[in-house]
Amino acid sequence: MTKIIDFQTDPSKYRHWKVQYDGPVAYLVMDVDEKGGLFDGYELKLNSYDLGVDIELADVVQRMRFEHPEVKVVVMKSGKDKVFCAGANIRMLGGAAHSHKVNFCKFTNETRNTYEAALADSGQNYICAVKGACAGGGYELALACNHIMLTDDSTSSVALPEVPLLAVLPGTGGLTRVTDKRKVRRDLADVFCSIEEGVKGKRAVEWRLVDEVFPNSRFDEAVEERARALASDSGKADVEKGIELTPISRSFAQDGVTYSTVEVALNREGGRATITIKGPEADAPAEMDAFVQEGAEAWLLRCARELDDAILHLRNNEKELGLIEFQTQGDPEKVLAHEALLLGNKEHWLANEVLQYWKRVLKRIDMTSRSLVAIVEHGSCFAGPLAELLWAVDRSYMMLEEFDGDNRHLATVTLSDGNFGIYPMSNDLSRLETRFLGAPEQVEKLKSSIGEALEADDAEELGLVTYAYDDIDWEDEVRLFMEERASFSPDAMTGMEANLRFAGPETMETRIFGRLTAWQNWIFQRPNAVGKEGALQRYGTGQRGEYDMERV
Repeated sequence: MTKIIDFQTDPSKYRHWKVQYDGPVAYLVMDVDEKGGLFDGYELKLNSYDLGVDIELADVVQRMRFEHPEVKVVVMKSGKDKVFCAGANIRMLGGAAHSHKVNFCKFTNETRNTYEAALADSGQNYICAVKGACAGGGYELALACNHIMLTDDSTSSVALPEVPLLAVLPGTGGLTRVTDKRKVRRDLADVFCSIEEGVKGKRAVEWRLVDEVFPNSRFDEAVEERARALASDSGKADVEKGIELTPISRSFAQDGVTYSTVEVALNREGGRATITIKGPEADAPAEMDAFVQEGAEAWLLRCARELDDAILHLRNNEKELGLIEFQTQGDPEKVLAHEALLLGNKEHWLANEVLQYWKRVLKRIDMTSRSLVAIVEHGSCFAGPLAELLWAVDRSYMMLEEFDGDNRHLATVTLSDGNFGIYPMSNDLSRLETRFLGAPEQVEKLKSSIGEALEADDAEELGLVTYAYDDIDWEDEVRLFMEERASFSPDAMTGMEANLRFAGPETMETRIFGRLTAWQNWIFQRPNAVGKEGALQRYGTGQRGEYDMERV
């Protein structure tokens, strides 16, 4: 699995999903093309999925928000008889490199989280209509919806059979959502996750695994009634028309990727990538009508889409580059003006969607298993949403005072109202609240600096950057950090950074990415699952896996 993975698609290229729009209700139909796998060597039978299927789903969910804001309820269902979804394709997992399995699970988690949060963030309510077998990742698709309806017949059930069948865990939040979201009793959850055949009918309702069950003769009608009722009760404002998410402009070269607002430079010898974000050249639109007219070309939306694509590209296609360096260049006042338009119009559907998208992009950066550093040079524009990068990274270095021969404006950091809760992390705290967990009064103090261009000495004193260096020390200190980071074990770095980034309270989201993913990543390397006689390798042969019974 060495081909370049492209995360950009559009409805004309879909092979696995169909979408039907009917006023405030949309029907999202999973109809996977068996021959449409992202890689060779397996067929996507029984509506099973691989990363390619999920790339399309992520695109559907994104377009639902921006292109179809009139939608208030999304009904997810299967386009195949007697099967909803068999989950992640087992032959794909069995043949995939460990790194691909990990990145696959991470992306599917992020996609599930996105449509799960669509009700709270965008007023779009996802319900799942389950007909047929719904197992493993298929049930995890359903679990991320807000309401699950199951038909009561001999072939329809919900199941998480990964432990007894494959010696792995449900990789997309299943265990956590069963207990934390569905609030299934622990002993019943233990039974449910230990059986292959799953649970059907009324028992599935009694165990809280689904919300409603209907006989086949009434099922389609009941789903339609539920969808229309939820749409009628929705508090989402009516929006007649969305904006088109036009294709991202980008060009690939051997040493990087160029977008309109983002530049990715690859230093393979040094084991790092540099992402440089270019601030807006034009002034912010005067009002939201003008912003809507700009559509996908509006700087804040265009930058978010390009940064998102760049992060996904580095995660999946440049896995040996262990350090990502963030830089910015531009006018911080213009960045603030573009953000201020949206902050001042948060009730406008498009302003809300762009701010919510920045929240998701920043979360994706938080969850990226690379060392992250911000380099605040003269001429930079770390302001508002771009300032969030300073607290998403593991360290930050800032130029102090004038540098000989550098005529760019002095490096500054500028806070906005948005930095105090608009872009929360997975722990439901802002990055500033997480940064100053032991000194919450510092967050309140920082509010008095909103809009002030803070130079390096002030930014360092206020704790907004790690180090500030002058012209004499700058080059050596930054170089030493880069060299030191490149010398450490990447496994140790991934573990250390993930532990240090998410201080504060646990949420369902942090548990999915932290506790569940950490265990799954370990299990994915154990011979009981992936060894020659392991369950993943023997799946489909009629032989069960052979296990080393030592508890670790």
